[in-house]
Amino acid sequence: MRILIVDDEPQITRVLRTSLQSTGHEVTVAHDGADALFQFMKVQPELVITDLAMAGMDGIELTREIRERSQVPIIVLSVRSHDETKVAALDEGADDYITKPFSIQELLARVRVQARRVAAAQDVQETAIELGDFRIDVERHRVLVRGTEVHLTPKEFDLMVYLARNADRVLTHKTLLRAIWGVAGVDQPEYLRVLIAQLRKKIEPEGTRGSEPRYIVSEPWVGYRLSPRGDHSGDHEAPAAPGPGPLTSS
Repeated sequence: MRILIVDDEPQITRVLRTSLQSTGHEVTVAHDGADALFQFMKVQPELVITDLAMAGMDGIELTREIRERSQVPIIVLSVRSHDETKVAALDEGADDYITKPFSIQELLARVRVQARRVAAAQDVQETAIELGDFRIDVERHRVLVRGTEVHLTPKEFDLMVYLARNADRVLTHKTLLRAIWGVAGVDQPEYLRVLIAQLRKKIEPEGTRGSEPRYIVSEPWVGYRLSPRGDHSGDHEAPAAPGPGPLTSS
């Protein structure tokens, strides 16, 4: 997989490059947003990993510029877990985020998730979506979870389809409100809370109801993500070999 790393911290880019190359990825490094755009057009990466806090063009503007050109997955790196700039980047089209400090194992797992999401999107037919435990017949408005049909209201179905088309991607509250209710719904977060609760009741396994959701996972202060295999990270592979300690900014 061709990966573009964008960060103005040489120590972080050096460790990320080494770790990703050791797992078979082709890695290009850029140290600011302007160089990242140049490298993006040159190498046509299949995944972008970018820091948010950079001089000049920051990660939000870079995400916006990339989204005008491509739907390539973007993972953003953020120092603070409740950073408003992180949410803004997700609203601009970033697919996931990792909070510093983070481990290399976590990063590699997130990269695998995005690789599978891209592969799944290429296999999705226009009238049917098959992901993990879900099969959605878009034309006939039918949803099967683990082979059993569940009956959804029109709004629940719209939400289910949108989540499935963006599986394993963090979707902010604003993004979901705008997608399901349009611009008028952006300032009505209670709509989303109620709809998410209703959908969870219908698709979550009996044993998990009332406990931590298996499929529709909350991202605190940010939004939600659909884990179609019900494992939250979407990763069933064996853990990576131990590597360097957690990465953070210097």
